[in-house]
Amino acid sequence: MPDDQHRVTVDDGVEIPAPADGEVWAVGAVVLNQDGHAFAQKRGPRRRLFPDCWDIVGGHVELGECLLDTLAREVEEETGWRLRRVRRLLGITTWTGDDGDGMRHEADYLVEVDGDLGRPALEWSKHTAYDWFGPDGLHRLKENRAPGEYLIHDLIAKALQDRPDTA
Repeated sequence: MPDDQHRVTVDDGVEIPAPADGEVWAVGAVVLNQDGHAFAQKRGPRRRLFPDCWDIVGGHVELGECLLDTLAREVEEETGWRLRRVRRLLGITTWTGDDGDGMRHEADYLVEVDGDLGRPALEWSKHTAYDWFGPDGLHRLKENRAPGEYLIHDLIAKALQDRPDTA
């Protein structure tokens, strides 16, 4: 997303890696609502990666895209919201999907968005549900995941546990 269309603030000290040639990267965004609950959407049963699993907003970095542009694009495509601020890096992980496409690097961020948080414009062809998760509902994020495959659960738990003050 070009900077002249929409300005995104990145807080001081937030790392945004630059992918090296040949690396496959993805980004993820944890969005908190006014109650401090985190947004997640359930992937459809026919998705190649992680079918029927809860996921945060995000996706793969396309050729020629920087991570920040990908983050803004994915937030808007998957929810209709607009990325306003990147608060902090929640973590960088390396994983291999169950789709046979090899190793990926993923940078996940706690972000703020503009838009109606009560009415996300989900891509219903890709997702079947959404919900807001507080500490009491985190166990649901482990649905349809193998033991130890709790990246989404752990990211949201981290965001809820040591989140900065919300605006």
